[in-house]
Amino acid sequence: MRADTERRGSNPIQEIFWTRTGLLLLILIVVAGASMIISASMAAGTAKNLVTALATGTMITAIVGFGQTLITASASQRAMVTPLIEENRRALRELAAEYRSLNREFFPTHVFEPSNEPDQAFNHLMMQDLRGTRQYFFRGFSGRHAAARLLLARAEWELRAVVADPRDRTAITGRARYLIRNEGIVADFETIQDRLHEDIQIGLLGLYLARSRCSRIDVTVIADPPLDRLEMFDESVWITLYSDADSTTVYPRTLRFSEGSFIYNMERAEFARLRNTRDARHLIITPDTTRGEFLGQFEKVTGGRLSPDRFEDLESKFHAFRHEFTLAAGLGS
Repeated sequence: MRADTERRGSNPIQEIFWTRTGLLLLILIVVAGASMIISASMAAGTAKNLVTALATGTMITAIVGFGQTLITASASQRAMVTPLIEENRRALRELAAEYRSLNREFFPTHVFEPSNEPDQAFNHLMMQDLRGTRQYFFRGFSGRHAAARLLLARAEWELRAVVADPRDRTAITGRARYLIRNEGIVADFETIQDRLHEDIQIGLLGLYLARSRCSRIDVTVIADPPLDRLEMFDESVWITLYSDADSTTVYPRTLRFSEGSFIYNMERAEFARLRNTRDARHLIITPDTTRGEFLGQFEKVTGGRLSPDRFEDLESKFHAFRHEFTLAAGLGS
């Protein structure tokens, strides 16, 4: 009895149905019983026969009606309730699909909070995206991290990179201020600028060293690239928010958006715009690019010539950076 009550109580429509049916049955039984009692006290005659007929008819009606109700109740519920339930489920599925579409278009799939140490989950997921892509777009200050990632994976890509112009003091000054604010570097401002200038040179040399991983490397050097670092793959885009004025950590907040999102399409269009700015200069590297050809392009882009000793010095510094980055990011030895 308790289980039956809980079963009926779990469905409001069934509860209403059984309450209504029980009430009608009770009314019919009361009428039939009252009629029988009245007819028993009446004298024989037409009136008594009518009351007895009323009592008998009412009782038969109650029994037949209740039996028919029991037979047709299940079919009635299937005809009325089941379609309503299915329609509600369909509407809920459509609503859920719409919300998923909105989430995919406007909300990041992953959020990596600021930290003072490299986030290994961040780096492992980015390497997965890199291994599964054919085109790799990078926009940042020096390109050192892009070169290091290329050398860590085994695939072939087309890389397009936008980096800062080492001859322009505006971009270097902006990054120097970020380092002073977030890393607490205590050094002469000009010393920091010289270090950042060298980072750009190391990044360009690192991309040359990673040329065997790419069918083509197209590096665009512009005077004042956006502070936020962008790394875009076939199915995702990563934005590291160096422009966040409230950030007080070495590694700022990073957002990952999926391909097809509003941010992905917007950043891809912005990347194309930056590569076609009037003062942009390009450095093209292929697996067949010789050292002499690279040095000629390097001098044209940066305005500085690399001697053999300077080339080897920058090369050793890049490999030291790559080794340190690989260990800190948990990407190997």
